Amino acid sequence: MSTISTHVLDTARGCPAGGMEITLERMQAGAWTRQGGGTTNDDGRVGALLPDGRIAPGVYRMTFDTGGYHRSLDIDGFYPEVQVCFEIAASDEHYHVPLLISPFGFSTYRGS
Repeated sequence: MSTISTHVLDTARGCPAGGMEITLERMQAGAWTRQGGGTTNDDGRVGALLPDGRIAPGVYRMTFDTGGYHRSLDIDGFYPEVQVCFEIAASDEHYHVPLLISPFGFSTYRGS
């Protein structure tokens, strides 16, 4: 089964970012449509953001609630959310989109 997954690491604290809400959307007919989502576990991971594991080619967007995460730790951050857009060409592959965060910065890449 093909999946879209993520792993969020808090580089300022040096640990996984557990408890962060994530939404997955797909661009369809000029509008974003919710496809799935989840909450990071204690290891900062969501193993499958799509409930049925079916990936269709297209443009996707993951929205990470970094503001809620930082507020839960009583930390003032600069980014209330981080949105990562990416394009899927092959529906039979695994897509892993990690996020590295701190209160004042973030970075992402295509993982494995």
